Amino acid sequence: MAERVISPPEVPHASPLEHSRRQLEALLEVSEAIAQQRDLPALFHDLAARLHSVIDFDFLTLVLHDAAKNVMRLHVLETRIPVEKHTGSEVAIEDSPSGWVWQNQQPYVIGDLEEETRFPDFTQRLRGYGVRSMAIIPLTTAQHRLGAMCFGHTVPQRITDTELQFMQRVASQVAVAVDNALNLETSQAYQQQLARERDRFRVLLEVNNVLITSRELPELFPGIVSCLERVIHHDYTSLALLDPATKTLRIYAFYFPSNQNIFKPDTILPLENTPAGRAITTGLPCLARGSELDRYPSEVVNILRAEGVQAVCCVPLIHRDRTFGTLNLASRRIDTFTPADVELLQPVGAQIAIAVENALAFKEIDALKDKLAVEKLYLEEEIRSELNFEEIVGESAALKRALGQVELAAPAGTTVLLLGETGTGKELFARAIHNLSPRRDRTFVKINCAAIPSGLLESELFGHERGAFTGAINQKIGRFELADRGTLFLDEAGDIPLELQPKLLRVLQEQEFERLGGNRTQRVDVRVVAATNVDLSKLVAQRAFRNDLYYRLNVFPIQIPALRERFEDIPLLVRYFVQRFSRSLNKAVEYIPADAMDALVRYSWPGNVRELENLIERAVLLSPAKELRIPRSELKSPDALAPADSEPSFSFTSLTSSTSLTRSISTLEEAERQHILRALKQTQWRIAGPKGAATLLGMKRTTLQARMRKLGIRRPV
Repeated sequence: MAERVISPPEVPHASPLEHSRRQLEALLEVSEAIAQQRDLPALFHDLAARLHSVIDFDFLTLVLHDAAKNVMRLHVLETRIPVEKHTGSEVAIEDSPSGWVWQNQQPYVIGDLEEETRFPDFTQRLRGYGVRSMAIIPLTTAQHRLGAMCFGHTVPQRITDTELQFMQRVASQVAVAVDNALNLETSQAYQQQLARERDRFRVLLEVNNVLITSRELPELFPGIVSCLERVIHHDYTSLALLDPATKTLRIYAFYFPSNQNIFKPDTILPLENTPAGRAITTGLPCLARGSELDRYPSEVVNILRAEGVQAVCCVPLIHRDRTFGTLNLASRRIDTFTPADVELLQPVGAQIAIAVENALAFKEIDALKDKLAVEKLYLEEEIRSELNFEEIVGESAALKRALGQVELAAPAGTTVLLLGETGTGKELFARAIHNLSPRRDRTFVKINCAAIPSGLLESELFGHERGAFTGAINQKIGRFELADRGTLFLDEAGDIPLELQPKLLRVLQEQEFERLGGNRTQRVDVRVVAATNVDLSKLVAQRAFRNDLYYRLNVFPIQIPALRERFEDIPLLVRYFVQRFSRSLNKAVEYIPADAMDALVRYSWPGNVRELENLIERAVLLSPAKELRIPRSELKSPDALAPADSEPSFSFTSLTSSTSLTRSISTLEEAERQHILRALKQTQWRIAGPKGAATLLGMKRTTLQARMRKLGIRRPV
């Protein structure tokens, strides 16, 4: 503080009693001053004015012990004469009388400095200020030794015991005031420190709250800027991310309101010759001001300097010993970025580093997801090209065309009509449509319309109520209800009785029906996939099938190729079935002779894939070793079938050769018809059972019945 000049006291000559009264009044006034003042300089100025009425002195000082430095420090100076000595000067304990007083807790009185021999350096300085005598009194409370209080004169003067005792009484009260003031200062210092800590933690909390709102850095950066602007003055903020491969920094985002076009997007910074690069290299904050910035010959620094930037602070973003980049602040004021600011920015940088790490990790995860999705699509395409499509094996162009139509129809939810000969795998196609549709997690329900007597088919499809007919002792849920929100596969749809077709048409159009014997309307959400091996348009022309139902089923027809139309798939199918049946039958068949495979490829397979599957199953079962043995008798022409009293032949004829076909049989259907007739004669027209024609031909009973109806085969009367 500035030194105060004290006017000389005007103390008239008084009696001892009057002087004592004045001293007591002065002590009372000292107590009042102490009660009113908490600021030490103001207190001593007030005390000096009050004490001059009872004590003659030219200056009054307070010297306190600094425990941190172990020195004596001048805190207050009240004087009549101007001196160069200012508050805050320090002196070693052993080099000053006040230090001796603090140590010994005794007054130190000097009547004439010209005669004082102790502390020569100190007394020499006092003489230079015109000091000739002084009394130094210890300042001590019951708990603390604080320092000393000094009364001085510019003339030699003997201090009486009475005056000394009064000074000590004054000092004892002043000691309490000083202790209180110091405690207040300490408390205020703690409060200020707590306030700074509070503000610091508030900023960290705000930054943290911003960082948890999103994992996208562009969305987070404005929030970070807003938090920092409230506590640290700066004009420019940027986030630079480190590229370890190129050892460069890229300005990922920046905020400079006065010039938002100061840098191009993704500006690259070298690590050398930049404050940010130095922060990365050292792992410590880099603070540069004024001319210090000019030591960095960087284009970015030059651009900032041209915008009037005077100070730059770059903080490395470090988390778990990994450096991700820097947080950069710049200001046009040279005195910005105090040590407290830099200290605050370090934990902020650590928080941002975590956010950057998470953002980069999520970005990597998203990239991997995209990659996996692309690979999945590629692998799915590869699987389709290798034709293991929903257990549909093959790679021919005809099969690929059919599978392509499946992919188109499956997601759409439209009704699909599968067209193809018996044994071509229509159920597999229906399952593929279901599994590729949004209904894949619901039920796939199938019903073979040709395998159920016409009188029971309505009950199977729509269910019945108790007592609806003789034998209906319980309520029954039909297939449409079971398939609700799923897929219903109507196999052999051409065999649906004509009288049942209107009810089927209604449920296809309205998605509602009544159970047999019931009057309550049931609503369902069913996708229908129908299949037939007959030409429904011919049935419509013959009035054996409703044309409106036909059009409703024929929304998206898919023609499934016969096996003879994709002969190149036969080797794949043969290997597939050999491997499958070798595992299931516990056989060790490992290879297929070339001549056997050639015979299989040349055969026309009227029973299609199902016939091939049955033949391979028998062949694997009959093969004693690792070589597949094909029953060649089953792969002969129709004329080679054994007579009724000989060993039966189980297979259709080969129709590969167009020449022999022309010579022997006019059409494929006629060949199939003759073959079925021979099998029926051999089994005496028995269709089902182990010794029936269906088993002999490798067909299901219902399939054989359907083929017989199609080919007009009837048992002779």
